[in-house]
Amino acid sequence: MPAPRNLLELEQDVARDLDLTAHPRAPWLVPKACGGAPVLDCLIIGAGQGGLAIAHALRRDKVENILVVDRAPEGREGPWVTYARMRTLRSWKTQIGPDLRLPSLTYQAWHEAQFDAAHFEAMSWIPKELWHDYLLWFRRVTGIPVRNGVTAGAITPARTDDGLPCLRIDSSDGPLLARKVVIATGQEGVGAWWMPEFVTSLPRALRAHASEAIDFAALRGKVVAVLGAGASAFDNAATALEAGAAEVHLFCRRVEPMIIQPYRWLTFAGFLRHMHQMPDEWRWRFMSYILGLREGFPQDTYSRVLAFPNFTMHVGRSWHAARTEAGRAVVSTGQGDFAADFLICGTGARMDPGLAPELAACAHNIARWRDRYTPPPGETPPELAERLGGFPYLAPDSSFLEAQPGETPWLRDIHLFAIGTSLSFGPAGSSINAMSIAAPRVAAGVTRGLFEADLPRLYEDLLAYDVPQVVLERERLVPPPPGRESPMARPSAGRAPRQSEAEA
Repeated sequence: MPAPRNLLELEQDVARDLDLTAHPRAPWLVPKACGGAPVLDCLIIGAGQGGLAIAHALRRDKVENILVVDRAPEGREGPWVTYARMRTLRSWKTQIGPDLRLPSLTYQAWHEAQFDAAHFEAMSWIPKELWHDYLLWFRRVTGIPVRNGVTAGAITPARTDDGLPCLRIDSSDGPLLARKVVIATGQEGVGAWWMPEFVTSLPRALRAHASEAIDFAALRGKVVAVLGAGASAFDNAATALEAGAAEVHLFCRRVEPMIIQPYRWLTFAGFLRHMHQMPDEWRWRFMSYILGLREGFPQDTYSRVLAFPNFTMHVGRSWHAARTEAGRAVVSTGQGDFAADFLICGTGARMDPGLAPELAACAHNIARWRDRYTPPPGETPPELAERLGGFPYLAPDSSFLEAQPGETPWLRDIHLFAIGTSLSFGPAGSSINAMSIAAPRVAAGVTRGLFEADLPRLYEDLLAYDVPQVVLERERLVPPPPGRESPMARPSAGRAPRQSEAEA
């Protein structure tokens, strides 16, 4: 079949592909209510690429009573047009993601329909704005229901009117009810963006985290200091330089900057699909090594700052304290003080469920890795072990587990699909490359829970099922001898089968 020549033709292909691969088509869930209010089968918090992938996977499994909420206005979801300051994605352009292996829904199909195949072939990396446009198109063409401008709050237990467990979610749009919740909040995950307390204590006019909105135009002619040597730190340094900063100084605490990107190594099916099934010692060993290395920066990102003679990179020079002097920020380093007009921290996020508003009512009982596993002496540096120990220790379906069993059993109905899954699953909740494997796994955890809770109702449905698939010609049937019952007689609806019937 020839490739579609324009977007309209591609969207026709998408509709046909979704229809051709819609098996099984049978609906299997029924509406629920709580106090008369409708209950969603699943609420997904976050309408970025992860939330859309989960929603798409659930709809493929006929879980259609869902809603995706995002605190951002439409078109501002995720990092791509907000705090992501790189020029392109860092993943390969041929990657698959929320499409879940449906060719007409891939980024490449969309790009070629928008431009042409030659344009895609000539492109080295996907521009981040185009990826964002693709996600908005994906959301529209798949019909995923999204409600923007809604901030989710604390999740607490409830029950449906027919006695099944469900969840109540506080939100800026009023309370929401759902049988399952998936937290798909990306890099922020189940924690918060982090920078040293001595930087946080400075006036806001002097500092920002790399995830925040920054008025780079206001930095023209100023001296800017950036803490961190990961990709996002370099991106922010480059953006400040391009905005006309007089000087930009980037500080790396390591003597040797990280030039290896370990996430390149682990992008193979064995790791992505099966890492979470391995013993804890191996999961910890692999992921503590990878997370301990931090994220590397690519050549394009480095070349972007090297284009400016007023860029300086300081290695082996960490920050220990900060103060204000004459309206400027002064940071203390092992090699003396350094004064700047503005500080940017590219220091990532710290995983702590207690910092996630959605988990305010249950964070105290969420199992962490430190509750379940202790690495052998000498294997992991103590500071790293302490930081990684705060990651949630997740069930195989990416749901939360209780630290004290029985105290908050409703945790099993909250699933995580964000960077906080990294220690349990590898890059499952934070990588486009892992999405086609990880999103269906999380969706399967949701459907398993819905199915298990509905077992009594589904069994009654089975007993009541009476749709014939053939019309018998009664006049051509020879009746059994008097007093004998057909061995194919089925049990009556509403009662359990007799032993002889079960054996038959």
